[in-house]
Amino acid sequence: MKHNFGAGPCILPKEVFQEASQAVLDFDNTGLSILEISHRSKEFEAVVIETERLVRELLNVPHGYSVLFLQGGASQQFAMVPMNILPEGAKAAYLDTGVWASKAAKEAKKVGQVEVVASSSDRNYCYVPKGYEIPSDAAYFHFTSNNTIYGTEVFETPKASIPIVVDMSSDILSRNINVADYDLIYAGAQKNMGPAGVTLVIIKDDLFGKSGRTLPTIFGYEAHAKAGSMYNTPPVFSIYVSMLNLRWLKAKGGIAVIEQENIVKARTLYDEIERNPYFRGTADVADRSRMNVTFVMDTPELEAEFLALAKERNLIGIKGHRSVGGFRASIYNALSIGSINALVDAMQEFEEGKK
Repeated sequence: MKHNFGAGPCILPKEVFQEASQAVLDFDNTGLSILEISHRSKEFEAVVIETERLVRELLNVPHGYSVLFLQGGASQQFAMVPMNILPEGAKAAYLDTGVWASKAAKEAKKVGQVEVVASSSDRNYCYVPKGYEIPSDAAYFHFTSNNTIYGTEVFETPKASIPIVVDMSSDILSRNINVADYDLIYAGAQKNMGPAGVTLVIIKDDLFGKSGRTLPTIFGYEAHAKAGSMYNTPPVFSIYVSMLNLRWLKAKGGIAVIEQENIVKARTLYDEIERNPYFRGTADVADRSRMNVTFVMDTPELEAEFLALAKERNLIGIKGHRSVGGFRASIYNALSIGSINALVDAMQEFEEGKK
């Protein structure tokens, strides 16, 4: 058995893979593959309807929000957000907590003014800034809730008198949130929701047309909302597999249950990092991510040796990002506590071998 700690595309439940593979051969007894079925067919329209319903149910999305399934990933949202809600001559406020947050601000600067309210770049993004002020004259405030490369996560929603926009690509559906605290949520599906190719957007309807800009239709949120995410040919397979994964999450008991599992998984691994003299966490304790656990060795020369042991034990994808080094264990929803225990066992085996 392989234990997949890769940062994305994500691990998915085995039963989701099995059902999706069957649909590739014959979708819903239509005699057609999910890969070839018309996106205008009643069978696929039912998929989109159910996927939206599951998102609304699992996240308790309030009335007055639209749920969209778009393409282009979070990187496209870096541009679509300011295009849609940053008026000409106005400014947007951004919190810089890592590579993706920085890229989001960089794209917004191509559309209008950006004020970076705080940054943790001074310590290689190993913490989440605190005590910053969000300007009340900005059109919106943007932050990234989980930073996959650096292993930090924002657990308390910043308070502001202006619309709040959040990139939840790597922790969506992993913990309870109050959607009403946000005006726009976006998330690439490929961490916790489904395969790469679809991006979830949850947007308050009041934001439609807020920028006052004349946009190409495909870049306007309102057009996608009016078309039920069918303005252009949608990512059929990605939406379908996301639906299967959302069904799995609901059957487990929903987000309250998966959040508790994620807390246990993260605590188990962080406890071993704290205990084991060969490993050290890179993120400040208060800001440690439950989704991406980053750690290093005080003796970097030993890292290659531990990676070799991990490979022997079928622990896949734990090499850290080049900007941090060391190791990164991405422990998304579908990763079992058994896989966490396998990694902990390998860390303890490494320790024993050095005595």
